[in-house]
Amino acid sequence: MGQTILLNGIVLSAMPIGEYDKRLVILTSERGKVTAFARGARRPNSSLLAATNPFAFGEFELYEGKSYNVCKISIKNYFRELTTDVEKAYIGFYFLELADYYSVENQEAKDMCNLLYLALTALKKENFDNRLVRRIFELRMLVLNGEYPNVFSCMSCGTKEHLHAFHVRSGGVLCRACAALKGGITLGESTLFTMQYIEASPLKELFTFEVKEQVLAELEQIMDDYMNCYVDRHFRSLDLL
Repeated sequence: MGQTILLNGIVLSAMPIGEYDKRLVILTSERGKVTAFARGARRPNSSLLAATNPFAFGEFELYEGKSYNVCKISIKNYFRELTTDVEKAYIGFYFLELADYYSVENQEAKDMCNLLYLALTALKKENFDNRLVRRIFELRMLVLNGEYPNVFSCMSCGTKEHLHAFHVRSGGVLCRACAALKGGITLGESTLFTMQYIEASPLKELFTFEVKEQVLAELEQIMDDYMNCYVDRHFRSLDLL
C-alpha cells in the first residue's frame, strides 16, 4: 500500500505527458531528487497548473506508490520575477540544471535546496550582480558535492603562505614558488579571499557582498576553466547566456 508524504522542495523541470499530465523533477530537502506525475496539471482550470512550473518552491504532498503522484502543492514562492528578465531567466534555468546534475534520489538535500533558494532570491535583486550570483552558486555547489578546489593551501608543497595562482589541473591554488614552476592563473589577494569566503561561510551569508570588476573577472575565468575541466555535462541554458 502506498502512503501520502510531505516534501519541501523546488521544481527543477516539468515535461508534458499525454494530453493533460506533467512529469516533474523536484529537488526536495528530505529525499533529494524526486520524479513525480501531476495528473491533469495541464488542464486550464487545474489547481496544479502554475504550481508545476520550474522554479515553483513549496510543500509537495505526494502519493508514494510504484511512482510518486502529486496530490496537492502549497507554493511559497513562484519566482515569477525571473520570467520578466531574459538573462535572469536563463541563469535561473542554469541553476536548476546544475542542481539536477548533482542531486540524487533518496539522499537528503537540505543544503542544496537552501542554496538554490538563496541563489534564486539573490538573482531577483536589482542591486546584485547576476554574474557574481552565478559564480557563488557554482562554487558552493561544488563544495556541497565534494568536488571543490582547494583555496587554502598550495596543492604542490602544502604551504598556506604566499598563495599566488590557481592551477586547474592541480585542483586548487599554488604558492608563488610552485606557480613559477607549474604556471596557472594569477590570483589576486581579494579573489583568493572571495573564494575562501564562498567555500567556508554559512549559506545565509553567501549572497551578502560585492566585489570589484577585476576580482569578478578573475573569478569568472577560474570558474569557467574549473567547471569545463571537472563537470562532464553541457548545460543548454549556458548557450543562451
